[in-house]
Amino acid sequence: MKIHPLITTTEALAELCERWAKADFICVDTEFMRENTYWPELCLVQVADTEEAAAIDPLAPGIDLSPLLNLLVDNEDVLKVFHAGGQDVEIVYNLTGKTPHPIFDTQIAMMAVSQSEQIGYSNLVESWMGVTVDKGARFTDWSRRPLTERQIDYAIGDVTYLAKIFPKLLARLRKTGRGVWLDIEMEKLADPENYRNDPSVAWQRIKAAGRNPAMLGRLKALAAWREGEAQGKNIPRGRIARDETLADLASHPPKVQADLAKVRGLSSGWKDNEIGRRLMATLEAARPLTDEELPPRTARGAPLGKEGALVADLLKLLLKIRSREIDVAARLLARSEDLELLAAGVRELPLLEGWRFEQFGKDALDLVEGKMAFAVVNGKLKMTHVDDVVEPIEVTAVED
Repeated sequence: MKIHPLITTTEALAELCERWAKADFICVDTEFMRENTYWPELCLVQVADTEEAAAIDPLAPGIDLSPLLNLLVDNEDVLKVFHAGGQDVEIVYNLTGKTPHPIFDTQIAMMAVSQSEQIGYSNLVESWMGVTVDKGARFTDWSRRPLTERQIDYAIGDVTYLAKIFPKLLARLRKTGRGVWLDIEMEKLADPENYRNDPSVAWQRIKAAGRNPAMLGRLKALAAWREGEAQGKNIPRGRIARDETLADLASHPPKVQADLAKVRGLSSGWKDNEIGRRLMATLEAARPLTDEELPPRTARGAPLGKEGALVADLLKLLLKIRSREIDVAARLLARSEDLELLAAGVRELPLLEGWRFEQFGKDALDLVEGKMAFAVVNGKLKMTHVDDVVEPIEVTAVED
């Protein structure tokens, strides 16, 4: 594979993208910094097909990334391969308002052919290639220039190995017949709605006890206000206020601005400064959530009770058994929170649809309905239908 020097001009990038546009697939990775900013700062993009690879410097003076971005979001003939690509996709979306498509994520794919939960890139390379990845440049400040040759080599390695692993992983998927399982997962990953930053729904990511409409209305207003403040200053939202601070303010709103000095997690200066005034104005303007806006009663934790919690534990045990039996990551079959919802009586769940229902959901539902039982077979714990464990007994009436 040909490795190009660092790409720093639009012309060199356009020539590469013209050739990559004829490939069956390209592997893509990014390096970025977001510790001190609201928006992730793109610092490097690495791309490889089976023939050539390059690192592209988006911070190079005068470079235009349009040839690459067009290839990623507009060319439907080239498959874009990532590993744990959620943040990479987010960056492309922030730059274009679109997501790469079609897309393939090797971390998700590994969950369909093994019990690996969110396997890291270095472990992926070691398991497939027998190569130990040099992690020395892992904590690089990618925004600093110039980049060293070691840093560039480290970054390019993230796509050159992936270009060799992807065809092998694809072949295994085809052999197991599980490729169709991933179609929906990849479309979810590429769904632009996952990356659209809507301040009006930011409150839904914050843990808050109860369903009081007035309290949740204040939380919704505060979360949207924090997004606006953080975006305007381009700093992480946690630098404005932490989630628990917003939840506390929503539950116990201060009566006057001076009371902000008593709120844990806020600077005492907020008692009389402009940001404190904006926060108070937000609280005053907040309105209770309508019935339609309130989250479902099970959305923030199913009211299981003691018996329901035991059923949820049995479902989790069933999940472990089934994951082992078919050699699939448990997380791909079902999420722990969905098992608790199932135990609580909810029936509109991903595990009760499509291939998940056939592989796990059908038995999970039978367990909840009392049609499954545990059994030890050849020293291994298994789940078996009750009818298969207990032979029906024929009862005959005896006359006096």
